[in-house]
This record gives sequence, structure tokens and C-alpha cells, in this order.
Amino acid sequence: MKDTYVLTQFTDLGLDKSLLKALADEGYDKPTPIQAQAIPGVMQGKDLLGIAQTGTGKTAAFALPILHRLAADRKPAPRRGCRVLVLSPTRELATQIAESFKTYGKHMGVSVAVVFGGVKYGGQMRAMAGGVDVLVATPGRLIDHLGEKTITLQGVEIFVLDEADQMLDMGFILPIRRIVKYLPKERQNLFFSATMPTEIGKLAGELLNPNPIKVSVAPQSTTVEKVNQKVIFVESARKRALLAELFAEKDFKRVIVFTRTKRGADRVAKSLEQGGVEAASIHGDKSQGQRERALASFKAGEVRALVATDIAARGIDIDAVSHVVQFELPNVPESYVHRIGRTARAGAGGSAVAFCGEEERNLLRDIQKVTRQTIPSEDRRGDRALGVMTAHMPAEAPRESGERGANGGGRGDRSGGRGRNGGGGGGERHGAGGERKPEGRSDLPGGLRKQRNRPARAAGGGGNGGGRGAPQGGRPAAGGAPTTPIDQSQFKGPKRAPAEKRWSPVD
Repeated sequence: MKDTYVLTQFTDLGLDKSLLKALADEGYDKPTPIQAQAIPGVMQGKDLLGIAQTGTGKTAAFALPILHRLAADRKPAPRRGCRVLVLSPTRELATQIAESFKTYGKHMGVSVAVVFGGVKYGGQMRAMAGGVDVLVATPGRLIDHLGEKTITLQGVEIFVLDEADQMLDMGFILPIRRIVKYLPKERQNLFFSATMPTEIGKLAGELLNPNPIKVSVAPQSTTVEKVNQKVIFVESARKRALLAELFAEKDFKRVIVFTRTKRGADRVAKSLEQGGVEAASIHGDKSQGQRERALASFKAGEVRALVATDIAARGIDIDAVSHVVQFELPNVPESYVHRIGRTARAGAGGSAVAFCGEEERNLLRDIQKVTRQTIPSEDRRGDRALGVMTAHMPAEAPRESGERGANGGGRGDRSGGRGRNGGGGGGERHGAGGERKPEGRSDLPGGLRKQRNRPARAAGGGGNGGGRGAPQGGRPAAGGAPTTPIDQSQFKGPKRAPAEKRWSPVD
């Protein structure tokens, strides 16, 4: 029987010399399984359907052959456009992908731009004015630019959709379909997803050309084999004490702690700080600057713990993460796989510990069903030591009555960076489970709130609360008559400059 030849070195793949030099600079010589299977076909211009969980090296699996094709066909990118478009669900992952392109293409002079929400538009518009080779973007902000015509996608030759199943969880499927309408029909498509639910399979069928290359390096929803997993059953009220006990162990050196909600992440980080553990939190309500500083501190070892919602389940690529702690189990079973994938990266080992309260038993059953495994467990319910620790810990801030997390908090953490009151279904929306405004308080600025029109108080109305139009507490407007109507024109914004004086990104 004839032996099958297996590619074992990057030099065997026929990549451009500048790419091989960059890989050598980074100390990479052997491709991962998905890289060895995907790179040859993508270099030939074929479409690709890749099924691979996080941490398997799929960024290089599409970045390297794309850069090879750009090196073989050098030409300027169209103004305000790009030759390669990569869509990513989160800001962190978009930044990570862009850095990978810059690292691998540093000897090629490749131009890369990143577009995501949470920051001002001006810098992004200026970066795109002359055109770039590679654009990495989140769907929400890209649609904004397309609507304003500050970005065009007519020159896209290669389209990459990364983490498609997380796009589904975050509600980005319809925006993706809108973006695809701006793309030219003749293009190469690369589609990556860790899992393949029905909706994602349908989307892949819409985007990919017939007979794409199919690469699968792990069964659907399996977990990284090198991760040592454990579940600890414990009362929810004693989770903080258990977390503090774990951090007393010396091998908990660089740890990511996952919570379901944004406020939960802040509470856990504060609790760790009170216990003498350097910690930072990262979630969708943080500004882009805060998120970047928290990640930089964690990477530099300045903080020992990074407490995060599922916004970080796929957007963090940090070596030497010793442990992943799931303070709360995710509502979506597949998120468990991505969370523990933050450790045991680049062939290293790692450990994952999950806390399971009584109310989370159903979530654990779903996780074990989806991952097709029985996770080793330890029972710490009724533990006296944890009870004593809990009694002596500082009081925890009271939970908001409506606080909840949907889909692991993912939808509330959209890359567009909306605030608490603005959106996303997963996490802490105003009125449904977030920070509530005081009863009767208006969202209007103070000056307008004092002057707004109120209907006259109904005759005889009084008592506690007054008529519908009366202020809280039953005190009517002077004389029971409506206030003077406001001239709304005084609140209009300044007049726009004439068209010939407006700034243009082309200027």
C-alpha cells in the first residue's frame, strides 16, 4: 500500500518567500492541521468551508494564503475600498485578526485597516480614504460606513466570514446578508465556524460557490483535548469564597473568569480586588480604551485575573493562560467550548473549572449533551470552610432585581458598543434588567425637562401622584394650568455648512 505524503513544514506549502521569512521570525515552522488542509486550496482561489473550534490556528489558515495571493498579484486597492474583507463578531477579535495580517505581511508592505464601533468615525474614514489591501470589520460599524458611502466594497476579491456561529448568537445574520449585497458577485469566499447549526449551514450555502473545499479538524462542539476540566457543585452564595480559595493556589497564575452578565463581571472583579488579587473586567459597557487597557494589563502580567463576559470567549488570544474559571455557566452550551478554549493554546496544556449552582444543573446537562462528555465533578455544597469564608467576606453589592443574561450575555456585547439603554438582547437592558432610572425621572436633559409641556391636572385629582401630567408626588403645575409651550426651533442643531465646504475623506 502506498504511503500518503503529509505536509509537515510551512516550506512544503509553496508560500511566498516574504511570508516564510515572517513565519521564521515568529518561530513558526509547522502548520496546524487546519492550516495544512486549508492553505493549498485557498492559494488556488477555491472557496472554503472550515469547521474548527477556537485555538486551532484558523486565522493563519486564511491569512497566509490570502497574503500569498496579494503578493502574486500586486495592485493598488480602490479608493475608500479594499481587496480583502474580513468580518469579525467582536472588536477584540477584529483587532487580533488585523494584527495577524500585519505580522505575517510585514515584509510585503501590506496595508491593513480595522473598523469597529465604540470609537469615532474620523480616523476610520481617513484610514480608508486611499484604500487598503485588507479591511477587518465588525458588521454594525461597517454598515454605518456603507450607508454614509465612506467605504465601498466593489473592489473586494476575497471575502472572509469568521466565527459565523457567534455572529448568529449576536444577531448579526441579517446585517451580514445586507453587507453581502454590496459585494461583487465574482469573489472568493472563506467561511469559518466552530459549530454548524441549521441557520449557519443555510448561510454558508448562500455565500459559498458550488463545491467548496470542506475542512473539519474537530467534531462539532467538542472541547480541546488538552484542557483538564472540572465542575464544582457549590451554592451560588458561596461562589465568591470558592473563587478566593482557588486563587490562593500558586498555580493560578494567569486566569480568565467568565460571568454571564456585565455587572456580574464588575462584581467579581471587585471581590477579587478586595481579596488582594489584581483583577480587571472587560465587557460591552466598557469603552474601547478601557477594554484595550484591561487586555494589555492582563497580557503584561500586571493583573492576575481578567473577568469577562462572553464577549471575550473568542476574542482573546493570549498565551500562557493557566486557568479558565466559569463563575457562572453559559446559557448557550456551545459557549462552554469557546470559553475553555482560551487556555491550552498553541499546543500548551491548561485547566478549566466551572462552578455549578443548583439553579444551573439544567445548563450543565445541556453542556454535557452537546459536548458528548461527562465532566469530572466535585461536590462542595455544605462545605463548612466556604461557609466561614463567606461570612467573613465583605458584603456583595445587591443585585438589580431585573438583572439577567441571555445567551451568555453575548447579544448585549455587540461590537457597535451600544450603551445599557440602547440595545442588544443579552445582558442588562434598561427596563428589562439593567440599571433603572429613578421612578418618574425623564431621559431629557435637565433644561428641557423643566420646560416640557405637561397637560393640565384633572379637576379634583390629587392625593399621592396627582393627575397623569402632574409631577411625581401630586403637586400640580401652577394654578393647574399647562405650562407655556416651547419653541422647538431653539433646540435644533446648527445649520450644516454648504456642500462645497464640507469635509470629505477624499480631501
